[in-house]
Amino acid sequence: MLISKLSDYLQKLDKTSSRIEITKILAELFTECSVDEIEKVTYLILGTIAPRYKNIVFNIADRMMVRAIAKAYEGEIEDVQALYKKIGDLGKVASDYAKDNNLNDKNKKLTVTEVFDYLVVIANDEGEGSQEMKVDKMAELLKKVDSDSSKYIVRFTLGKLRLGFSDKTILDALSWMETGGKSKKNQLEEAYNIIPDVGLLAKHVKEGGIDKTVKEISAIVGVPLLPMLPARLKSPTEMIEKMSEVAVEPKYDGLRIQIHYKSRGFEDGSKVKAFTRNLNETSWMFPELEHLEKFVNAKEAIFDSEAVGVDEARKTMANFQTTMTRRRKHDIAEISKKVGIKFCIFDCLYKDGESIAGKTYLERRKVLAKTLKDSAITKLVEYEITKSPDDINHLMRKNLGDGLEGIIVKRTDSKYVAGRTGWRWVKMKEEESSKAKLSDTIDAIVMGYYRGKGKRTDFGIGGFLVGIRDENEGGKEIGQIKTLTKIGTGLTDDQFRELKNRLKNLETKEKPKEYGEVVKILLPDVWVTPSLVVEIAADEITKSPNHSSGYALRFPRLVKFRDDKSTDRATCLDEIESLFKLQKR
Repeated sequence: MLISKLSDYLQKLDKTSSRIEITKILAELFTECSVDEIEKVTYLILGTIAPRYKNIVFNIADRMMVRAIAKAYEGEIEDVQALYKKIGDLGKVASDYAKDNNLNDKNKKLTVTEVFDYLVVIANDEGEGSQEMKVDKMAELLKKVDSDSSKYIVRFTLGKLRLGFSDKTILDALSWMETGGKSKKNQLEEAYNIIPDVGLLAKHVKEGGIDKTVKEISAIVGVPLLPMLPARLKSPTEMIEKMSEVAVEPKYDGLRIQIHYKSRGFEDGSKVKAFTRNLNETSWMFPELEHLEKFVNAKEAIFDSEAVGVDEARKTMANFQTTMTRRRKHDIAEISKKVGIKFCIFDCLYKDGESIAGKTYLERRKVLAKTLKDSAITKLVEYEITKSPDDINHLMRKNLGDGLEGIIVKRTDSKYVAGRTGWRWVKMKEEESSKAKLSDTIDAIVMGYYRGKGKRTDFGIGGFLVGIRDENEGGKEIGQIKTLTKIGTGLTDDQFRELKNRLKNLETKEKPKEYGEVVKILLPDVWVTPSLVVEIAADEITKSPNHSSGYALRFPRLVKFRDDKSTDRATCLDEIESLFKLQKR
């Protein structure tokens, strides 16, 4: 397939907001792909060249792309910059320059595979002089493609393709390609939960069909499984009614980490890899894991855990924000001396060639007990079995008294299933007798910000608008992020400054395609692309005629930035509706 052909499909997708039409266009595109092409095409239409867990990024900033465009089309850097400032899209800038230079698009015959391989080389350029090499190679590539393709290639590399759909839409399209509908979507989702790599799944489906792919898929050590997540129930009485016998575990304020261990080592020589719930590999954050083999009784294993910071001076558990100081790569050795880590292990999903995610909670805990032991860096999370609401409340009070977040209640006969499905796991952050109306925090997506007045003009931001995901299958539009609340109070000066700094690289002139309707009184001064997730606390959820979600928050306030969560892991509308019902009980 020529890159120009793929660009034609991207043009169609760019102009389409209907979910069903996007699915049909993708299915048609996948039908035209060969087995060798479909994996690459899938990554490219998602704006990447590899699954998230591989952490392959281009590291090309806007200013570098401006230089590449100027070099490719023999323009002046100042002129390219001026045009970019005017139209706000470097992809369009590149396309306009290509057209103005009268380059003959018909003679540009690069294939998707050739362009993909070129982009891989650019992404892998590292070290001294790598910026200049990236600029030179990008300019060379732009010279070889047609004007429409140049637009999308620039957007690929800058991470600004954003066609408004995600991995789940790809799964829909693969089902549609084979069956003419979504009848096999659920089967594909089951496979995706085990191997969350839609490019690889697309290749397997193209090669052998959906049934064979689903039947043969199995966990791979080094490839993260999608994490199981707790649902919400406010009443222990209701928990027992819905879940019967349960195991009660403490809830830690840490970073969810999936640990993959291979005694013979991975390709890079390491024996341990660590993945966040966002599927990003963060092994570099935890040098302590180099010693994990001393405490593991297995050749290969996958564990689920909470990485909790330890204040070395006080010898106490640190809060989430302290744990997240580990993100600073350049001085991780020094930070690890100040903030130790204890991996609180609560599940085992795989051991020595066998996936055990399909076994019950109690069976998995038995395997875990035989596979891992407590040490200076690991702690097997304790649990208590009960059928009593009073026991749950007692354990809740005990854990709160110990300074923990609360408890996780798990059905003893439950399998490990990705996402929040059924009443398998439930989290609880307050006692049943609590008078608080909103029993949990909300992970929301920052949609834009307001410049502010008075003192806040110094920060460049006075408030911000957040939204939540709407995963309702009945929706006709692809925009799935709906407004929930404006937040302008409860932030410290440092938080305002940090928020502005985080958002400056996400600014965009137009409302992103993923956003639903926003009424006039809520329109932000500056839109940002959906990327930053923040944890929000509030006194209450209320009905709202102004917010497109249909709900609003009373007295919302920022708790923390959730760098461990992607936008597709943020709170969804169904969860807001559940929380709204819970607070009325």
